[in-house]
Amino acid sequence: MKILVTGAQGFIGSNLVRRLMNSGYDDILEYTIDNSLQDLEGYCGRVDIVFHLAGVNRPKDESEFFTGNSDLTADLVACLEKAGNKCPVIITSSTQAGSDDPANKYADSKRRAEGALFDHGQKTKAPVIIYRLPNVFGKWSRPNYNSAIATFCYNTAHSLPIKVNDPSHEMDLVYIDDVVAELIEDMEIMKDGGSVEGAGRPYTSPRCPIHHTTLGFIADTITGFPAIRKSLEVPDLSDPLVSKLYSTYLSFLPEDGFSYELKMNKDERGSFTEFIRTADRGQVSVNITHPGITKGNHWHDSKNEKFLVVKGRGLIRFRKVGEEKVIDYHVSGEDLTVVDIPTGYVHCIINEGEDELVTVMWASEAFDPARPDTYYEQV
Repeated sequence: MKILVTGAQGFIGSNLVRRLMNSGYDDILEYTIDNSLQDLEGYCGRVDIVFHLAGVNRPKDESEFFTGNSDLTADLVACLEKAGNKCPVIITSSTQAGSDDPANKYADSKRRAEGALFDHGQKTKAPVIIYRLPNVFGKWSRPNYNSAIATFCYNTAHSLPIKVNDPSHEMDLVYIDDVVAELIEDMEIMKDGGSVEGAGRPYTSPRCPIHHTTLGFIADTITGFPAIRKSLEVPDLSDPLVSKLYSTYLSFLPEDGFSYELKMNKDERGSFTEFIRTADRGQVSVNITHPGITKGNHWHDSKNEKFLVVKGRGLIRFRKVGEEKVIDYHVSGEDLTVVDIPTGYVHCIINEGEDELVTVMWASEAFDPARPDTYYEQV
């Protein structure tokens, strides 16, 4: 397929182009602000589908709303009709197009763009899908342009303040990766001769997940991310919106802010370093043991663990509390094997090699000094 993407360097366009490439599509015509109307005419004569994503959100002059939204769409339609090309066209509009505020020039320009494309579909019978999207957020968005989320993420990642006028303001959000996946799904349905729900109508709503929330929740969640990194925690990734906000926030980190140091608790035996702490998924740590050293010799009532030796040679020993039988497991970084540490078993790990023994340890509970659930006893 020959695929035309207008606004190919914009927020949605750049994400779509990269996903198309990753999906094996390599005949992509990218129309950007640097292209001419003659370029558009040439493209429209030889494409199999058009993703019309170009648009203007925050111009210096309101007249640019019409130049970049409705006028460009009219040009696109004229080019397709001049070429006799009845290929499918998918356009991303905005829910603001439904506004009846006469002062909202952005909404007016989007409605006119929708109308031009709808009329094109009615006249030529070309498949047309007009998506009125709510607020779109995700990687590669522009702060102070695409969305409040982009601004909040950028400012928070760069230790700048954010401003929230009305925390109770309700918002509908869609995530960029969900939007792009739906756009490509539509293309592939139509490529195979199928019909997409909403095609040919004045506008339609996306099928991808729409997250309804408040501006205050968004601001509080994003501004809380830096502290989470410092405390070794991770957000509640079981919440799809929080997970997507965290991914977006990380994409705005400054180049010198990707890393953060961990505290290594060192002694003559080696070191123990916490890596991740969670409230409901336990804790991950890295344990380094010097040659000939034994660590552990304790047991737990409720806490269970998983040990994974990634470097060196070691021996993990078990003995059920109250019994004498000892169980041995020889482990090595050359043969990655996870060993479960059951509750009620005294256990230890011994470095049997000549180099450091490095073990990744997961515990079902983050360590709490007030409730250590650790009882020392020799295996």
